[in-house]
Amino acid sequence: MITAGPPLSTQTPGAEDTIVKHARAIHERVLTLDSHIDFAPADLISERNYTQRLDTQFNLPKMSDGGLDGLFFSIFVAQTRESQNAEAFKAPGYERAYHRAVEKFDAVHQFTHAIAPEKVELAFTSIDARRIRATGKKIAFMGVENGYALGEDLRLLNEFYARGARYLSLTHNGHNQLADSHTGERDGWKWHGVSPLGEQVIAAMNRLGIMVDVSHASKDAMMQIATLSNVPIIASHSAVRALCAVSRNMDDEQLLALKKSGGVIQVVAYGGFIKTTKPDLPERVSALAALRKEYDIPETNGPGQRARLPLSLKDWPDDRRHQFENELAEIDKQYPSELPATVKDFVDHIDYAVKLIGIDHVGISSDFDGGGGVIGWNDASETFAVTLELVRHGYTEAQIEKLWGGNLLRVMEEVEQIARAL
Repeated sequence: MITAGPPLSTQTPGAEDTIVKHARAIHERVLTLDSHIDFAPADLISERNYTQRLDTQFNLPKMSDGGLDGLFFSIFVAQTRESQNAEAFKAPGYERAYHRAVEKFDAVHQFTHAIAPEKVELAFTSIDARRIRATGKKIAFMGVENGYALGEDLRLLNEFYARGARYLSLTHNGHNQLADSHTGERDGWKWHGVSPLGEQVIAAMNRLGIMVDVSHASKDAMMQIATLSNVPIIASHSAVRALCAVSRNMDDEQLLALKKSGGVIQVVAYGGFIKTTKPDLPERVSALAALRKEYDIPETNGPGQRARLPLSLKDWPDDRRHQFENELAEIDKQYPSELPATVKDFVDHIDYAVKLIGIDHVGISSDFDGGGGVIGWNDASETFAVTLELVRHGYTEAQIEKLWGGNLLRVMEEVEQIARAL
């Protein structure tokens, strides 16, 4: 099994510059592919769209800034409200979900074909991804998050595949007609794994060449999927349960089952899945609110945005900046806070998975604009920070290439080949 080497030291003079330069060169050479980014259709097709530098975590300018080559747009259909409704699992509920999914498919097609065809191109195969990168354009794949939108009509799988879906997760937050969700750890179970209809969907996905995504599935459902699928499976955006004990993460038994299938876990930079933190003391919350008001700093909710370093801080006069930093340091001393997850914590999850199941079965995802982001990689413009941290952890260029998309494209190729054979 290939594992990362020892972390690189920055103690010798000039070492830091050397490491950054080395990491930058690797980042420019490897194909970087993020397997899960959420979006609203309006961000693709309205007058203000992803061709512009919006305040979203992801858009094309930020993608270029960070050196991110490609992504999977998530064709996500929420189920939380509908799952509380007895009508949710009847024709009208399924029809509403189907139309929402189609709206997202159409938005991606319009964005790539009509709005920004010179900047980004829709990909359907692993060969497409490499060809598009060679042209200098960005790569756009699509994956479906939540099989609820299929209803009970297996023919819709063919339609979703034709529209561009190259992975599909059976569930999201809440059980549906196909399988149990991870939320059953809190709410109880419906199927104790995969439903009979879900088994048919898995077989159909294998025949078509759609990767089966186990993120959001319950453990029983995931383990059953690993057995039922005739092709490697993926977890498009999950992390390691041994390091952060939340129901969305995968334990060692699940990771080993995923490896046995030949699949890949795309470790997700979602702060709450990377590191559990205790909420701040009420006194700290009040003190920080007063400090923000005193210095006219807006409230922020992003990961790691602790009102610590406003973007304009470097432009403040020295005396104002020093006063702010001293007051903040006093608050930190009186009411310490557990820091949110960082890009180093994120790469620690990658390390754990690599050591357990091997370098060929681990990849990278962000879940940007769906709750993802850690300090250091909080939007697409900061993507290089991941490669830099991987270099600091001792990963070679060949290993980084596998993590940044090589492994996922390898799984896609195997799924395509087996589908052709079937």
